[in-house]
Amino acid sequence: MGSGLSLFTNGSSSSPSSRERDLLKPGLGDLPESCVALILEKLDPVEICRFSKLNGAFRSASWADFVWESKLPHDYRSILEKILGGFPEKLRKRDIYNFLSRVNSFDDGTKKAWVDKRTSDLCLCVSVKGLSVTGIDDRRYWNHIPSDESRFASVAYLQQVWWFQVDGEIEFPFPAGTYSVFFRLHLGKPGKRFGWKVCNTEQVHGWDIKPVRFQIWTDDGQHSSSQCMLTEPGTWSHYHAGDFVVGKSKSLSTKLKFSMTQIDCTHTKGGLCVDSVIVYPSSCKDRLRRF
Repeated sequence: MGSGLSLFTNGSSSSPSSRERDLLKPGLGDLPESCVALILEKLDPVEICRFSKLNGAFRSASWADFVWESKLPHDYRSILEKILGGFPEKLRKRDIYNFLSRVNSFDDGTKKAWVDKRTSDLCLCVSVKGLSVTGIDDRRYWNHIPSDESRFASVAYLQQVWWFQVDGEIEFPFPAGTYSVFFRLHLGKPGKRFGWKVCNTEQVHGWDIKPVRFQIWTDDGQHSSSQCMLTEPGTWSHYHAGDFVVGKSKSLSTKLKFSMTQIDCTHTKGGLCVDSVIVYPSSCKDRLRRF
């Protein structure tokens, strides 16, 4: 009797196999696309792209406009207009984000702007060719030299000068936040020999006698100043000029001016490379090491 009951139980169609039970379990593919999009909205852009490879539902949800609008800077339209000279119509928000997350050149290639892929914060870089450098056209003092260590493929090299002054300004629709301004400099003339990086420091002098002064100003009255000696030959360094704040209520572009000076004419100074001025979100300053 027990044997008959056992046979009856094993042959019953009401007891699904383990494979059938697995098929009955809900999976990621069963989630509604709208729910998936709500999940993706909480992730950062890098994670969204990674999860979009899971299945069709995640892939489709990753194109939802509201998912990417939350990752874009608040005034992304103004930023696009500044970079492109106009706003392209009929672009999906993911396309706009993909464009802004790339390094985009504008103003005849003297400036570059991009959105950080992790934080969606705006970053900006101004080439030395977009700055006002005293005596830059006199080849006795300054030369532009090619460099594969610059985003702009060339840097300005100072041989010797009595009056050193670099000024610049930019007007840009910075999103609300706190930003730090840095000068990217290199003591010594970088180059290559037999494929190896080398640095000629023969002309480096005058930077350890008196400090260099860095300053920034904004159109709403903010001002910051700092001083330091230049003492690290052979490496690219970021010298902090100051910080400024863009308020949430600011709707117009911010005008930013910056300068670097060493105008003590009791001694000459030389052997310095000037690459660019970088405006970076203060919360991401540690990433400058990889710049």
